Amino acid sequence: MLSSLTIKNYALIDHLQVDFNNGFTTITGETGAGKSILLGGLSLILGKRADLSSLRDTAKKCIIEAQFNIQNYNLESLFSANDLDFEPLTIIRREILPSGKSRAFINDSPVNLGVLQVLGSHLIDIHSQNETLQLVDDAFQFQVIDALAENSKELKTYREKLSDYKKLKKELVKLKEFQSEAIKEHEYNSFLLKELVDAKLKEGEFEALEEEFESLSNVEQIQEKLTLAHALFSEENAGVLTRITELKNTLVKLSGLAAKYKPVAERVTSSLIDLDDIFGEVEAFQEQLDADPNRLEEVQGKLTLLNNLFQKHFVNEVSELITIREALALKVADTENVEANIDKKEQEISKVQASLDQVAEKVHKKRLAVVPKLKKELETILASLGMPNAQFNITLNYSDTYFNNGREELSFLFSANKGGQFNLLKKAASGGELSRIMLAIKSVLTQYENLPTIMFDEIDTGVSGEISNKMADIMAQMSVTMQVFSITHLPQIAAKGHTHFKVYKADVNEVTTTNLVKLNDEDRVFEIAQMLGGTEVSESALAHAKQLLNHVNS
Repeated sequence: MLSSLTIKNYALIDHLQVDFNNGFTTITGETGAGKSILLGGLSLILGKRADLSSLRDTAKKCIIEAQFNIQNYNLESLFSANDLDFEPLTIIRREILPSGKSRAFINDSPVNLGVLQVLGSHLIDIHSQNETLQLVDDAFQFQVIDALAENSKELKTYREKLSDYKKLKKELVKLKEFQSEAIKEHEYNSFLLKELVDAKLKEGEFEALEEEFESLSNVEQIQEKLTLAHALFSEENAGVLTRITELKNTLVKLSGLAAKYKPVAERVTSSLIDLDDIFGEVEAFQEQLDADPNRLEEVQGKLTLLNNLFQKHFVNEVSELITIREALALKVADTENVEANIDKKEQEISKVQASLDQVAEKVHKKRLAVVPKLKKELETILASLGMPNAQFNITLNYSDTYFNNGREELSFLFSANKGGQFNLLKKAASGGELSRIMLAIKSVLTQYENLPTIMFDEIDTGVSGEISNKMADIMAQMSVTMQVFSITHLPQIAAKGHTHFKVYKADVNEVTTTNLVKLNDEDRVFEIAQMLGGTEVSESALAHAKQLLNHVNS
């Protein structure tokens, strides 16, 4: 329940602090006194967006703070899901800064408006005249039926499965679109892939082939140079190896005469070993060198093929061609497998659809089961509200379409008069009748929804006399299990409240300010007398007001 409300620097309110009780609270005041301002401030607590026009003094920040007693409403999981500390007495605060920036806090933890709206929907239902128009919406009508059917768990499961179903359907559409486009490109991609596969690509082969091509192309010149090198090494008298061998022998003998020559002899010996090794490699090169025109032609052909592939695919490396080949292989495979993938996706869809249908059928049966009960309860309540011939014709027809809340099309028809035609609510009911229907629905809903507080903003519009008494009785009955507020212009309803507040304007220092005050017994008599007879309060109006209040208290 809403236990207190503090408003500072909001619209015509300078500073307002008020405590509320449980039960049935009525709020009255002249038109334009500021009841809508009070509701506007409370709406900010529930997550409504704000702007600078809300500030009374644009140089100061606006603060709206409300305390709710929520210990009996099982909201711990909601707090936990939003990483908030749960407090039985929870404080929600909104601040609007002069800069226009808005901040929100729950138990001093900063939150965004989305979190505020989610929590607010579990704390208080502000019912304005605009919300009476919800009566004509299928979504609201389904909400009423589902509340009685206790379908929340099934609908949660249904929406999860519907999300999966829609996701799979989108994937199927993409697969079919891919198939349509891929078929056109498949032949060309297959040709490109075959060309790259036949090329037997290997990383680094282009460079190796270029080197081999250079060798095969210049075999005669290479043979000539290798022969010369061989001769320079091995010539009998003047060859490098012969002369170096003589030098080594001389230095070895010299090192035997004096130790200081030994390092030089060792270095020459090492050089001779290296030269001898080099000579061996030259001989090996000569043996390996072979003029092979066929191999030259083969290498030249492979290089030409690779260069052509480089140009065709706009790359410079064999590794890039390999990457393209792998991508093409996937495309071709996907195209060749797309029919199987489509079949597999359709089987997945069929399985999820069967599960979805099962949940939808359960929702449908539970709705059908409560429709007669809802119809009877609404008609009974409306009969007490001066609509004895009110009848509802509520039908649920199974559809091939998967809606967000099931597979049904709802027909919620109404007739206010005996023998009258059933028609849509917006066509069959007047404004006053819609208000009474909404009150009847809210009265039924309170038996199934555990909402701490409900606030009716002039739900009595279009009614008077005995009907207003009956409406007040219904709201008073609702207040046995929840906190009920009614902003009203009718004295019959105002008198039924357990607590009575008045909204009024006052000029302070030539500035108009809106205030809210709790009325004592004497002030309450005077307020109701004014509501009965106008500003000039007569003795009969006072007597009538006392009669109304005594009747309530008796």
